[in-house]
Amino acid sequence: MNLFDEMRAAVLAALDAMESAGDLPAGLDRSAIAVEPPRDPAHGDMATNAAMVLAKPAGRPPRAIAEALAARLATDPRIAAAEVAGPGFLNLRLAWPVWQGLVAAILRAGPDYGRSTQGAGRRVNVEFVSANPTGPMHVGHVRGAVFGDALANLLAFAGWDVTREYYINDGGAQVEVLARSAYERYREAHGLSPDIRAGLYPGDYLIEVGEALKARYGDRFLDAPEAEWLALFRDFATDMMMERIRADLALLGVTMDVYASEKALYGTGRIEAALDRLRSMGLVYEGVLDPPKGKTPEDWEPREQTLFRSTLHGDDVDRPVRKSDGSWTYFAPDIAYHFDKIERGFDYLVDVFGADHGGYVKRMKAAVAALSGGRVTLDIKLMQLVKLTQGGQPVKMSKRAGTFVTLRDVVEEVGPDVTRFVMLTRKNDAALDFDYDEVRKQTKENPVFYVQYAHARAASVLRRAAEAGIDIADAALAQADLSRLDHPAERALIARLAEWPRVVDIAARGAEPHRIAFWLYDLASEFHALWNRGTEEPSLRFLQEGNPATSAAKIALVRATQVAVAAGLRILGVVPAEEMR
Repeated sequence: MNLFDEMRAAVLAALDAMESAGDLPAGLDRSAIAVEPPRDPAHGDMATNAAMVLAKPAGRPPRAIAEALAARLATDPRIAAAEVAGPGFLNLRLAWPVWQGLVAAILRAGPDYGRSTQGAGRRVNVEFVSANPTGPMHVGHVRGAVFGDALANLLAFAGWDVTREYYINDGGAQVEVLARSAYERYREAHGLSPDIRAGLYPGDYLIEVGEALKARYGDRFLDAPEAEWLALFRDFATDMMMERIRADLALLGVTMDVYASEKALYGTGRIEAALDRLRSMGLVYEGVLDPPKGKTPEDWEPREQTLFRSTLHGDDVDRPVRKSDGSWTYFAPDIAYHFDKIERGFDYLVDVFGADHGGYVKRMKAAVAALSGGRVTLDIKLMQLVKLTQGGQPVKMSKRAGTFVTLRDVVEEVGPDVTRFVMLTRKNDAALDFDYDEVRKQTKENPVFYVQYAHARAASVLRRAAEAGIDIADAALAQADLSRLDHPAERALIARLAEWPRVVDIAARGAEPHRIAFWLYDLASEFHALWNRGTEEPSLRFLQEGNPATSAAKIALVRATQVAVAAGLRILGVVPAEEMR
């Protein structure tokens, strides 16, 4: 049940009647007409911009349209008042039975309240994390992992058929560096001094890899030339790192549907096939790029390369796909990988990248637009940095990782639920401060605690209601006499609950799961405010001694709130708390 959609339909029906009566020209574009919460709740329950949108094409003053529309809407029994404001905005106040009926509708829908058909079963691929398999994941990867998983949950709730995917970057030079680093730990496992020279990975996490290599191969490669062991050690170390990455993701509750290998693209003709497709469209050519803008590097010289004409799809310059020495650029396998996604039949692609990949956005979108003929949309979400502190001081890097704080360090310190929620309290393109001490505080300023406390409080009320003999089954509570919910504070909570389907729709369309966290905090605030008012106004207490009918109505509102909080937390990947310790 989406009250905002219902009221928009009522507005459109009233406009139909105005057209039929000759009060408006027929055929006006109504796509920009919206019904949404007013900026100031004192102005009403909902507001519509219909008159403002239609005034110019209709050739009529917006206020005149708004007044005629208000007269039509006033005849709808669901609308208690329709009031024109300013130059032509229209504020609506809904009748009490509408709010009361929403509580019953939430209880009937249960966990599906707010679920959308926006995606209509279309297929979306959300690629996230995709960390190089050269070591443990760090705190920056945590944010991308949480964002990607929450976005996948959100899109599934909004009706998309979602595939979670991890792209293993195992085809570049970094995995050969990993192999050489592991070789030094293999020597160390045999009692030799490792040569961890500049350019190798220094972390202690590779000690375990060296010991495993010793267990597998003994001393067979101690004095062997690199050519004999490089490929074996590369694959062995990569597999061990990926096993660790999977385990770390599991700590966060993240499970991938697909692990795609970059290495699998090489030598299979798949890179060539993708570029041939672009070449057939006139988008791949042999050419020479202009020198970089600004100061030209001393070692720059014009070289003929194979280029992708990405400027035809909005990029700043054309991009190399093959170097002058015949080797592929990093961009070439990425084109092939996205071509593979398109051929797998996805309608929508989301890539979650680190902030340092900002320069990659235009070229990748250009490639997908060209390869799909504009059919497939690619949305790239950049994750800004996480500043990890404790008591306001930077957290020291992990000894085991060597250079950074690991995902495991963070999750083991504060737990997966706190980690996930906090990582979603800022928009993805804004930097985020994560303070170990702050996220443990049990105060209103800590959104994790505040939202979980709302769910736990609701659970506590339901337990006491059951002990008092009230049937707390959703079906029974939906039959309560909800007309007894007649206080403005109760209506304020119901009005917040009414926003949930709209929030889901907006968050899914914008690929913005942080909106769920924001809304949960606002809902928790309304619920706690109602609870606190009950300490001063006995009529607002959820359990009314000697009045089971009123108690049942109030418990129905508590349960509806709990349903919505739980739905939001599950999208974030957070387990709703039944009690607070």
